[in-house]
Amino acid sequence: MPIAFEGWCGQLLVEPWAGVMTTPGLLLHLIVEFALNYLSLVEDVGGQRELRHKFIHDLVHGTLADEQEALRLGQMLGIDFSPPRAVMLIDASAWLFASHERPGEIDETQLRRRVQRVISEIVAFFHLPTDAICGYVGDGEIVILKASASRDLRPWVDQGGPHMLSDSWANVRALKRAAWELLHKLHGESGLPISIGVGRYYPGLQGLSHSYHDARAALRLGLRLHGPNRVYALDDLGMAAFVGSVDEHTKIDLALHLLSPLDHDPTLIDTLRTFFAEDGHISRVAERLQIHRNTLRYRLDRVTALTGLDPRRFDQAVQLRLALLIRQLHSTGA
Repeated sequence: MPIAFEGWCGQLLVEPWAGVMTTPGLLLHLIVEFALNYLSLVEDVGGQRELRHKFIHDLVHGTLADEQEALRLGQMLGIDFSPPRAVMLIDASAWLFASHERPGEIDETQLRRRVQRVISEIVAFFHLPTDAICGYVGDGEIVILKASASRDLRPWVDQGGPHMLSDSWANVRALKRAAWELLHKLHGESGLPISIGVGRYYPGLQGLSHSYHDARAALRLGLRLHGPNRVYALDDLGMAAFVGSVDEHTKIDLALHLLSPLDHDPTLIDTLRTFFAEDGHISRVAERLQIHRNTLRYRLDRVTALTGLDPRRFDQAVQLRLALLIRQLHSTGA
């Protein structure tokens, strides 16, 4: 049987087994062509992976201006953008580069193998490849585009946790719990330092770039302040998130998020403002608000329970004070 494949020509000799019905020649030819095309596809998987990595890199860095074209390219690469997604950013540099290696010095084939091993561990953790779409973006960092609807985060939802009022922050708590479990798995497999930054969900394809910048800012700040083997998100970094974040919109959103549990009770906001205006002096605050000191302490306890921040502790008081100031400036358009 004559065959031709990618410029190569030859013949395939087929000897039927004894007692087995002979396969018709045309059918056999089609089977051989299918097998050769399949082998060609397998050989091209490496190239497909590199295209996928580049596409995810460009997507999270916001360099894909045409959203329709980006959706078309994503579909060609098998990336499903129908579920809402948020970004997890993994610093796997200790795993991908040996202690004596630098990103520009490692053999590319070896790097690809290491990257694929880490990605395989990530996909196995989340069970479904479409649930966590991964891409290597350079410098030892792997991006996960994690499906972040409530049904996708059900194993990590904390039913007893405080209710998140802001849609943008709605599932960050569950994402962080998933990230902690993933970190323990990856660290256990490698025995090497691993760190993860978590971004919140933003709508639309361009929202993935915003989520990436959230995750990257949290990861960089967290590593500088607390070191590796931890999960970082902006809402956990306290004053550092306000001081270290250069994006004004991020600071405003963080301030609104920290204070959102108090929105249903304006008296708590007023109590906080008075508390800071009187430098935390309980007697003066109670007198100014015309309430008993025990009532004031109850209100401050409520603030702590709802926000997770105690205005009587210095660092946490500074976060609340900054959040109040930023929210006030934002509401007045300053």
